[in-house]
Order: sequence, then structure tokens, then C-alpha cells
Amino acid sequence: MKKILIIDDEEKLRNLTARIIRLEGFEVEEAADCKSGLKKVEKGEFDVVLCDVRLPDGNGVDLVPEIIARSPGTEVILITAYGNIPDGVQAIKNGAFNYIVKGDENNKIIPLIHNAIEKSHLTKKVARLEARLDTTFSFGKIIGVSAEIAEASDLAKKASSSDITVLLTGETGTGKEVFANAIHQNSNRKSENFLAINCSAISHDLLESELFGHKEGAFTGALRNKKGLLLEADKGTVFLDEIGEMPLDLQAKLLRVLETGEFLPVGDTKPQKTNIRIIAATNRNLKEEIERGKFRMDLYYRLSVFKIHLPPLRDRVSDIELLANHFLQQFAEKNNKAIKPMAGKIIQLLRYYDWPGNIRELRNVIERSVTLENTCELQIDNLPSEIKEQLEPGNNTNVLSAFSLASAEKLHIQKVLNYTNGNKSDAAKLLKIGIATLYRKVDEYKLQ
Repeated sequence: MKKILIIDDEEKLRNLTARIIRLEGFEVEEAADCKSGLKKVEKGEFDVVLCDVRLPDGNGVDLVPEIIARSPGTEVILITAYGNIPDGVQAIKNGAFNYIVKGDENNKIIPLIHNAIEKSHLTKKVARLEARLDTTFSFGKIIGVSAEIAEASDLAKKASSSDITVLLTGETGTGKEVFANAIHQNSNRKSENFLAINCSAISHDLLESELFGHKEGAFTGALRNKKGLLLEADKGTVFLDEIGEMPLDLQAKLLRVLETGEFLPVGDTKPQKTNIRIIAATNRNLKEEIERGKFRMDLYYRLSVFKIHLPPLRDRVSDIELLANHFLQQFAEKNNKAIKPMAGKIIQLLRYYDWPGNIRELRNVIERSVTLENTCELQIDNLPSEIKEQLEPGNNTNVLSAFSLASAEKLHIQKVLNYTNGNKSDAAKLLKIGIATLYRKVDEYKLQ
């Protein structure tokens, strides 16, 4: 039930007002002065406080900020028998929802209370969402105890305290957007927009328009002016994922933004200015891309002022159990299932698997397994076949020995293939074996 507090030293009027408000279905409490009113505010969460201006121990106008400080989200309506403009102006400046005169505007009280409650609930909802956002993207939500992830988190925390441009590197699925969000949410830009765009997901022309905006008539279909992300995120942060896929001519335009804060929307001749922080991410080796003529060296050095490398999951074996059980709890709750934390053989299997898709793949595996599970414990049979294949033939309980020669060979070949981004010719050269031998090994071990 919605709660109202009335602070007024005129007992008869206070009781009458309370009776009227109760008839509207509200819960009402009363106080006769500032001191007792503040005590009630501290003890209970009120949606609205109706407060007289002249009280025995103080002034209602001065009381407004104290009420708001003790109960953020509570709206205050001031009522006075001696209305004057200076008091009304100061009341609003102090944060009051409204200021009305007794008698003349009694018919406004109930509608005002309803309006104030709407604003109070909206304020509290926004506060809850902001708190959830802070929690969701806090560094405390980055799960892991390995030295590799601890080092990356420590660097990201240091980067968040300034406006420095950050380049996040690492394989696909290692959590680069999670880190970018955490850096933004812990920076002095957290109250402004965080806008993300995947440079590899859209075409050249659309990417240019999305980033820089366009002028009406700039191209077929440009029916009106459009603000790009660089303006939408003014004073906030732009996250450019897969920056290595950005075309060279757009790289030049981005470089100008980094150097001057200026850019030209498509089809426009008048530069626009923006104040943004850039966080970029890539799974490519940008130095190699520079040698191939696919990435600008000057842009690379502007982006990599503060570089953070996110390790692949196979290099964070000690974190796999923590991550897996985190996802297990998350999806069990989502599906209203009571499933015990994983341990033993199933964790062994997860630890031994190479995770080419990294954390994203682990998350998907756990979500699928939880969906299939009908017992209180996750079963090995519900894992994908590529993970179950690590079991010794004909044995459902023993994991392929990490000390066997075949296991070591399989793991090493997979790591080399990951290093060459699946290029088997380059992998064969690094392994110093023939390409035909490599294909045979890939088929034998069912590698990518």
C-alpha cells in the first residue's frame, strides 16, 4: 500500500486531511513537528510527505532537503496558510514536488498526491535499475581467480579512472564487451551513453552512416538527417568491436575523431564535434594487419595507448569450475530448476576441453545442458558430443588421461590451429609436419 506522511502542528486539520487521504486507499501516518516527522521518515519508506511550512521547531521549506536526504525518492508537497512567491520558489529549488495554499487549493491535494506517487515510483525504479547496472557491470562480476584474469581486471580498473583510449585484445568470446562495459560503468562517464557497434557485422556504407550519421539526401533512402553513434554518445563511450574489420577509409575518419574530436557526417560539408571515449576491441593481430596493408599504423598507435589482453579460457583452467557453476546457477534459476553445483568427472571434462569459443561457448554449453537436464544434478550425457568424446572409448567415467601422448598431441595441434586462425597450411609449417599428416590428425582427433 502507498504510504503518506502528514507533518502539521494543527491537529484538527491534520486529522481531517489524514481521514480524506485514507478514504482514497492510502496508508497515512502523522507528525506534529520537524523532529518527529524526520524520525518517521528514517523509520519508514514514504512515497509522499505532506508538510506544513510553519512548524513549531522549524520551517517546512528548509525541511525538504533533509527529508530527501534521508529518503531518496520520496516526494514532498508543501502546504501553507500564508502563501508567498519567494517561499514557493525556494521550496521548488530545495526539491519540493509542489507548493500549495491551504483552503484555496484543497481540491488539488488528492490529484497532486497521485502525481507525486507516480514520480516517486519512477525515481525509485530508475535508482534500482542504476544499482543493477552498476552490479551487473562491476569488476566484481568478472569471475575468475587465475593470475591472467586478475592482471587484466587490474589494468581495466586503472583505465576506468581516466579517459584514456583502450584497446582490448583476445580471441572471440573472451569477454571483451563485458570489460568495456565495466570500464565505462566505473568511469566518470557512467551517467552518459555506452553505445556498442560490431564493425564486422554490417556493410561499409551502413557502418559509415551508423558511426558518423548522414545528411538528408546524401544517398538513396536518406530521407532525413541522422545522428550517428559518435553524436548519440556525446560525453559517453563508444565501443568499437572487431575494429580490425573496419575499412581503411573509415579508419581515416575515426583517426580524425581521436585527434580532433571532429568528423563529417555522410553528405555534409560542415564538421561536427563530439566528446567521446573510444574503447576498441579485436581478435586479430593488428600489427600483422598493418604489414598486410589492412590497418593504419597511425590509428593503431592512437587506439593502443592502453592495451589490455584477455586470455583465452584454455589458459584459465582454474576459472572453468567457477564460470561453469555461475552459468549453471543462472540458467537453473531462469528455468526454475534445482540443480546442484558441478564437481568431479564433469568438471574434469570441462577443464580438459580446449574451448575454441571461450567463455561464450562455455555459457552456451551450460545453457543447453541445463535445458536438457531433468534431475537435480547435471549429467555428462547432456554435454555436447565434442566434449564427451574426451572420454576413453567404452568408458563413461574416465576422462582421457592428460598425460597420454595422444592427449598432448591433440591439445598441441588445437592450440597451433587456434594461433593460425584455422589456417592448416600455416599450422603444418609451425608443427613441421606435412599438410596431409595434419589433415589426418585433424580427422582423427575431430578438431576444427
